[in-house]
Amino acid sequence: MSGSRIAVLGHWDSVLVFQALGLPVFPIQSVEQARSMLHRLVEENYAVICLTEKLAGDLERDIVRYQHAPTPAILLIPGREGPLGVGMGELRGAVERAVGVDILE
Repeated sequence: MSGSRIAVLGHWDSVLVFQALGLPVFPIQSVEQARSMLHRLVEENYAVICLTEKLAGDLERDIVRYQHAPTPAILLIPGREGPLGVGMGELRGAVERAVGVDILE
C-alpha cells in the first residue's frame, strides 16, 4: 500500500543505518536537493518522512506546508551532529497541545 511507506531523508552518514533496517533512504548533499526530494516524496505519497533535525531547520518553511495535512507525518531524527533537541521540542509541543500540559518534562 503506497500510503504506508516510510522514507528517510538526510546526509548519507545520518541515514545509512536506516538503509540497514530495510527502509528506503534518500541521501542528499545540499539544502536545494533536500527541498526538491522532500516535495517529491510528498507527491509519491509517503506516509512518514524521517528528516534529520539540522535539515529540518533548513527546510522549516517547506515543512510548515505539510504541518496540518494528514500525511505525510514528518518525524525529526538526530543527524550526524547528534541530537539537537529539535525533535524532542516538537514532540513536547504536540503533547502539550493535545493534553494541555507538558507531561514530558
